[in-house]
Amino acid sequence: MIELIRTNDVVLLSFAESLMRDADIPCMIADQSMSVLEGSLGLLPKRLLVAEDMAQDARRIMIDAGLEAELRDEKK
Repeated sequence: MIELIRTNDVVLLSFAESLMRDADIPCMIADQSMSVLEGSLGLLPKRLLVAEDMAQDARRIMIDAGLEAELRDEKK
């Protein structure tokens, strides 16, 4: 899995997840259960992960949606 975004913004995360699902790109939100450890303060960021073979398509969708600034750097 490739990390597409990392954020504390639940609205952004939900929007990005919705974009992926609308495009039939499998994704998962990692670190959601970490809020139990932090006391639900929202201090630890959550990550949107996509399958490696879908990462380029997912990045394009995020850019087209105006979310380019939220993308993590591509691993080379």
